[in-house]
Amino acid sequence: MKITKKVLSVIWLVLILAFIYVPILLLAVYSFTDATMVGGAIDGFSFQNYITLFENEELRGMIGGTVALALGSALIAAILGTLGAIGAFYSKKTAKHLINYANQIPVVNADVVTGFSLCVLLVVLLGIGKETFVPLVLGHVVLCTPFVYLSVIPRLKQMDNNLYEAALDLGATPTQALFKVVIPQLLPSILSGFMLAVTLSLDDYFITTYTKPSTFDTISTYVVNATKGGQTDIKTALWALSTIIFLVVVIIVVLMNVLSGKKKTTEERI
Repeated sequence: MKITKKVLSVIWLVLILAFIYVPILLLAVYSFTDATMVGGAIDGFSFQNYITLFENEELRGMIGGTVALALGSALIAAILGTLGAIGAFYSKKTAKHLINYANQIPVVNADVVTGFSLCVLLVVLLGIGKETFVPLVLGHVVLCTPFVYLSVIPRLKQMDNNLYEAALDLGATPTQALFKVVIPQLLPSILSGFMLAVTLSLDDYFITTYTKPSTFDTISTYVVNATKGGQTDIKTALWALSTIIFLVVVIIVVLMNVLSGKKKTTEERI
Protein backbone atom coordinates (compact mmCIF):
# COMPACT_ATOMS: atom_id res chain seq x y z
CA MET A 1 0.00 0.00 0.00
CA LYS A 2 2.83 2.37 0.92
CA ILE A 3 4.59 1.57 -2.36
CA THR A 4 1.40 2.26 -4.32
CA LYS A 5 0.96 5.64 -2.64
CA LYS A 6 4.57 6.53 -3.33
CA VAL A 7 4.27 5.54 -6.99
CA LEU A 8 1.04 7.51 -7.38
CA SER A 9 2.59 10.58 -5.76
CA VAL A 10 5.57 10.38 -8.14
CA ILE A 11 3.27 9.98 -11.15
CA TRP A 12 1.17 12.93 -9.99
CA LEU A 13 4.29 15.08 -9.56
CA VAL A 14 5.57 14.13 -13.02
CA LEU A 15 2.21 14.98 -14.59
CA ILE A 16 2.14 18.40 -12.92
CA LEU A 17 5.70 19.20 -13.99
CA ALA A 18 4.95 17.99 -17.53
CA PHE A 19 1.82 20.13 -17.69
CA ILE A 20 3.89 23.19 -16.67
CA TYR A 21 7.12 22.70 -18.59
CA VAL A 22 6.39 20.60 -21.70
CA PRO A 23 4.65 23.50 -23.56
CA ILE A 24 7.63 25.78 -22.79
CA LEU A 25 10.14 23.15 -23.91
CA LEU A 26 8.10 22.49 -27.05
CA LEU A 27 8.16 26.21 -27.86
CA ALA A 28 11.91 26.28 -27.23
CA VAL A 29 12.47 23.39 -29.65
CA TYR A 30 10.40 25.04 -32.38
CA SER A 31 12.32 28.30 -31.92
CA PHE A 32 15.34 26.50 -33.42
CA THR A 33 13.45 25.29 -36.49
CA ASP A 34 12.17 26.74 -39.74
CA ALA A 35 8.56 25.80 -38.92
CA THR A 36 5.97 28.54 -39.34
CA MET A 37 3.70 27.26 -36.58
CA VAL A 38 3.98 25.10 -33.48
CA GLY A 39 3.02 21.56 -34.45
CA GLY A 40 3.80 22.24 -38.09
CA ALA A 41 6.23 20.39 -40.32
CA ILE A 42 9.93 20.82 -39.50
CA ASP A 43 12.23 20.79 -42.53
CA GLY A 44 15.37 21.55 -40.55
CA PHE A 45 16.92 23.40 -37.66
CA SER A 46 17.68 27.11 -37.97
CA PHE A 47 18.80 30.14 -35.94
CA GLN A 48 16.79 32.51 -38.13
CA ASN A 49 14.27 33.28 -35.39
CA TYR A 50 17.06 34.49 -33.10
CA ILE A 51 18.67 36.47 -35.93
CA THR A 52 15.35 38.17 -36.66
CA LEU A 53 14.84 38.88 -32.96
CA PHE A 54 18.13 40.77 -32.63
CA GLU A 55 18.18 42.37 -36.09
CA ASN A 56 14.63 43.72 -36.17
CA GLU A 57 14.69 47.30 -34.87
CA GLU A 58 11.04 47.25 -33.82
CA LEU A 59 11.55 44.13 -31.71
CA ARG A 60 14.71 45.51 -30.10
CA GLY A 61 12.93 48.74 -29.19
CA MET A 62 9.98 46.85 -27.74
CA ILE A 63 12.21 44.61 -25.62
CA GLY A 64 14.32 47.54 -24.40
CA GLY A 65 11.24 49.56 -23.44
CA THR A 66 9.69 46.60 -21.63
CA VAL A 67 12.84 45.88 -19.61
CA ALA A 68 13.29 49.57 -18.71
CA LEU A 69 9.66 49.77 -17.56
CA ALA A 70 9.95 46.55 -15.54
CA LEU A 71 13.18 47.55 -13.79
CA GLY A 72 12.02 51.11 -13.07
CA SER A 73 8.58 50.18 -11.74
CA ALA A 74 10.04 47.25 -9.77
CA LEU A 75 12.59 49.54 -8.12
CA ILE A 76 9.88 51.98 -7.04
CA ALA A 77 7.67 49.10 -5.90
CA ALA A 78 10.56 47.59 -3.90
CA ILE A 79 11.10 50.87 -2.06
CA LEU A 80 7.41 51.47 -1.36
CA GLY A 81 6.68 47.84 -0.48
CA THR A 82 9.64 47.64 1.91
CA LEU A 83 8.79 50.90 3.66
CA GLY A 84 5.14 49.87 3.85
CA ALA A 85 6.03 46.50 5.37
CA ILE A 86 8.35 48.09 7.94
CA GLY A 87 5.76 50.74 8.80
CA ALA A 88 3.00 48.16 9.18
CA PHE A 89 5.19 45.83 11.25
CA TYR A 90 6.06 48.52 13.78
CA SER A 91 2.56 50.02 13.87
CA LYS A 92 -0.11 49.38 16.43
CA LYS A 93 -2.33 46.34 16.02
CA THR A 94 -5.32 48.15 14.45
CA ALA A 95 -3.21 50.06 11.94
CA LYS A 96 -1.26 46.90 11.10
CA HIS A 97 -4.45 44.98 10.31
CA LEU A 98 -5.84 47.83 8.19
CA ILE A 99 -2.63 48.01 6.14
CA ASN A 100 -2.60 44.23 5.67
CA TYR A 101 -6.21 44.21 4.50
CA ALA A 102 -5.60 47.15 2.15
CA ASN A 103 -2.57 45.38 0.69
CA GLN A 104 -4.59 42.27 -0.09
CA ILE A 105 -7.10 44.11 -2.28
CA PRO A 106 -4.77 44.75 -5.27
CA VAL A 107 -3.48 41.18 -4.99
CA VAL A 108 -6.88 39.49 -5.30
CA ASN A 109 -8.45 42.16 -7.52
CA ALA A 110 -8.64 41.41 -11.25
CA ASP A 111 -5.99 43.20 -13.33
CA VAL A 112 -8.62 44.39 -15.78
CA VAL A 113 -10.47 46.18 -12.96
CA THR A 114 -7.25 47.73 -11.64
CA GLY A 115 -6.19 48.85 -15.10
CA PHE A 116 -9.54 50.39 -16.00
CA SER A 117 -9.82 52.12 -12.58
CA LEU A 118 -6.34 53.63 -12.91
CA CYS A 119 -7.15 54.82 -16.42
CA VAL A 120 -10.32 56.54 -15.18
CA LEU A 121 -8.55 58.11 -12.19
CA LEU A 122 -5.30 59.24 -13.79
CA VAL A 123 -6.30 59.94 -17.39
CA VAL A 124 -9.96 60.96 -17.18
CA LEU A 125 -10.26 62.62 -13.75
CA LEU A 126 -6.72 63.97 -13.23
CA GLY A 127 -6.05 64.62 -16.90
CA ILE A 128 -2.61 63.00 -16.99
CA GLY A 129 -1.85 62.11 -20.60
CA LYS A 130 -0.85 58.56 -21.44
CA GLU A 131 2.00 59.92 -23.57
CA THR A 132 3.74 61.03 -20.35
CA PHE A 133 4.12 57.36 -19.31
CA VAL A 134 3.01 58.38 -15.80
CA PRO A 135 -0.21 56.28 -15.85
CA LEU A 136 1.74 53.29 -17.18
CA VAL A 137 4.48 53.46 -14.54
CA LEU A 138 2.02 54.11 -11.71
CA GLY A 139 -0.12 51.21 -12.91
CA HIS A 140 2.82 48.81 -12.76
CA VAL A 141 3.87 50.16 -9.36
CA VAL A 142 0.34 49.59 -8.03
CA LEU A 143 0.46 46.05 -9.43
CA CYS A 144 3.88 45.15 -8.00
CA THR A 145 4.08 46.92 -4.62
CA PRO A 146 1.69 44.57 -2.71
CA PHE A 147 3.80 41.56 -3.72
CA VAL A 148 6.98 43.20 -2.45
CA TYR A 149 5.14 43.90 0.80
CA LEU A 150 4.17 40.23 1.05
CA SER A 151 7.79 39.19 0.44
CA VAL A 152 9.20 41.44 3.15
CA ILE A 153 6.64 40.91 5.94
CA PRO A 154 7.59 37.26 6.69
CA ARG A 155 11.26 38.24 7.02
CA LEU A 156 10.33 41.00 9.45
CA LYS A 157 8.43 38.50 11.59
CA GLN A 158 11.50 36.24 11.69
CA MET A 159 13.88 39.08 12.54
CA ASP A 160 14.96 39.63 16.13
CA ASN A 161 13.27 42.84 17.31
CA ASN A 162 15.93 43.30 19.94
CA LEU A 163 18.48 44.23 17.25
CA TYR A 164 16.64 47.46 16.44
CA GLU A 165 16.14 48.29 20.12
CA ALA A 166 19.78 47.54 20.83
CA ALA A 167 20.89 49.89 18.07
CA LEU A 168 18.80 52.69 19.59
CA ASP A 169 20.20 51.96 23.05
CA LEU A 170 23.74 52.18 21.65
CA GLY A 171 23.13 55.69 20.38
CA ALA A 172 21.92 55.16 16.82
CA THR A 173 19.14 57.36 15.53
CA PRO A 174 15.97 55.65 14.22
CA THR A 175 17.13 56.36 10.65
CA GLN A 176 20.58 54.88 11.28
CA ALA A 177 19.05 51.84 12.97
CA LEU A 178 16.73 51.39 9.99
CA PHE A 179 19.43 51.52 7.30
CA LYS A 180 22.27 49.86 9.21
CA VAL A 181 20.37 47.17 11.15
CA VAL A 182 16.89 46.53 9.76
CA ILE A 183 17.41 46.94 5.99
CA PRO A 184 20.50 44.64 5.83
CA GLN A 185 18.44 41.92 7.54
CA LEU A 186 15.70 42.34 4.93
CA LEU A 187 17.91 42.41 1.80
CA PRO A 188 17.20 38.79 0.70
CA SER A 189 13.43 39.30 0.91
CA ILE A 190 13.68 42.74 -0.74
CA LEU A 191 15.63 41.19 -3.62
CA SER A 192 13.04 38.40 -3.94
CA GLY A 193 10.26 40.98 -3.97
CA PHE A 194 12.11 43.03 -6.57
CA MET A 195 12.55 40.01 -8.87
CA LEU A 196 8.89 39.10 -8.44
CA ALA A 197 7.94 42.69 -9.30
CA VAL A 198 10.07 42.56 -12.45
CA THR A 199 8.35 39.33 -13.51
CA LEU A 200 4.88 40.74 -12.85
CA SER A 201 5.66 43.88 -14.82
CA LEU A 202 7.02 41.90 -17.77
CA ASP A 203 3.95 39.67 -17.74
CA ASP A 204 1.21 42.27 -17.28
CA TYR A 205 -1.22 42.87 -20.13
CA PHE A 206 -4.47 44.45 -18.92
CA ILE A 207 -3.04 47.33 -16.87
CA THR A 208 -0.56 48.06 -19.64
CA THR A 209 -3.29 48.06 -22.28
CA TYR A 210 -5.37 50.65 -20.41
CA THR A 211 -2.49 52.97 -19.40
CA LYS A 212 0.18 52.81 -22.14
CA PRO A 213 0.74 55.39 -24.89
CA SER A 214 -0.61 54.30 -28.26
CA THR A 215 2.89 54.18 -29.79
CA PHE A 216 4.41 52.06 -27.02
CA ASP A 217 4.22 48.29 -26.61
CA THR A 218 5.49 45.90 -23.98
CA ILE A 219 6.24 42.25 -24.68
CA SER A 220 2.78 41.16 -23.55
CA THR A 221 0.83 43.66 -25.65
CA TYR A 222 3.15 43.19 -28.62
CA VAL A 223 2.74 39.41 -28.54
CA VAL A 224 -1.07 39.67 -28.47
CA ASN A 225 -1.07 42.09 -31.41
CA ALA A 226 1.50 40.05 -33.35
CA THR A 227 -0.50 36.84 -33.07
CA LYS A 228 -3.40 38.62 -34.79
CA GLY A 229 -1.26 39.81 -37.69
CA GLY A 230 0.16 38.04 -40.71
CA GLN A 231 3.91 38.57 -40.17
CA THR A 232 5.06 34.99 -39.75
CA ASP A 233 8.72 35.93 -39.22
CA ILE A 234 7.75 38.18 -36.28
CA LYS A 235 5.55 35.49 -34.72
CA THR A 236 8.29 32.88 -34.88
CA ALA A 237 10.89 35.36 -33.59
CA LEU A 238 8.72 35.71 -30.49
CA TRP A 239 9.27 31.99 -29.86
CA ALA A 240 12.96 32.79 -29.55
CA LEU A 241 12.16 35.67 -27.19
CA SER A 242 10.07 33.38 -24.99
CA THR A 243 12.90 30.85 -24.86
CA ILE A 244 15.44 33.49 -23.85
CA ILE A 245 13.16 34.85 -21.11
CA PHE A 246 12.65 31.32 -19.74
CA LEU A 247 16.40 30.62 -19.72
CA VAL A 248 17.15 33.93 -17.98
CA VAL A 249 14.56 33.16 -15.29
CA VAL A 250 16.00 29.66 -14.75
CA ILE A 251 19.55 31.05 -14.43
CA ILE A 252 18.45 33.73 -11.94
CA VAL A 253 16.51 31.22 -9.82
CA VAL A 254 19.45 28.80 -9.75
CA LEU A 255 21.93 31.55 -8.84
CA MET A 256 19.69 32.89 -6.07
CA ASN A 257 19.28 29.42 -4.58
CA VAL A 258 23.01 28.67 -4.81
CA LEU A 259 23.94 31.97 -3.17
CA SER A 260 21.29 31.47 -0.50
CA GLY A 261 22.60 27.98 0.21
CA LYS A 262 26.17 29.24 0.51
CA LYS A 263 25.09 32.00 2.86
CA LYS A 264 23.24 29.53 5.11
CA THR A 265 26.28 27.23 5.16
CA THR A 266 28.53 30.13 6.12
CA GLU A 267 26.18 31.23 8.90
CA GLU A 268 25.98 27.68 10.28
CA ARG A 269 29.77 27.43 10.37
CA ILE A 270 30.02 30.74 12.21
